[in-house]
Amino acid sequence: MSVAFRRESDEEHLEPKFELPIPPGPNYVTPAGLAHIEARIAHFEALHEAGGTEDQLKALKRDLRYWRQRQSSAVPAPPPAPGKVGIGSRVTFILRDKQQTMTITGHDEADPANNKIGFSSPLARALLGMTAGLFADFGGEEEAIEIIEVGTK
Repeated sequence: MSVAFRRESDEEHLEPKFELPIPPGPNYVTPAGLAHIEARIAHFEALHEAGGTEDQLKALKRDLRYWRQRQSSAVPAPPPAPGKVGIGSRVTFILRDKQQTMTITGHDEADPANNKIGFSSPLARALLGMTAGLFADFGGEEEAIEIIEVGTK
């Protein structure tokens, strides 16, 4: 039979399914971050047990693989030194004449809409290790961050 008359399977035209990307570097977590990971695993396990279509179950298994990998690679972040910005710190600062308060978290716990930023974000990297009253460089010579207050959640 000629290749020209071969029927292509429907699978050949579907978008490929990729694994969820794992952020590079260490997987530092706060106690709340570890609880978040465990809650996500429980959530996806419950959905998987409830069943669904073959495609739904494949997606759930993919999500479970991601969260189980995040759980197995989780490294509890050391508590920040008193008054010093670290993972788990709540920092009040002034940037571009605007006062903001952010909490520095692990990757999976980050939620910028709720003022939680991951420790590897550019802003968090500029803040890590700083103390109140100092200025951190951010975005070049024109911009600096003034640290107002450092605490814990």
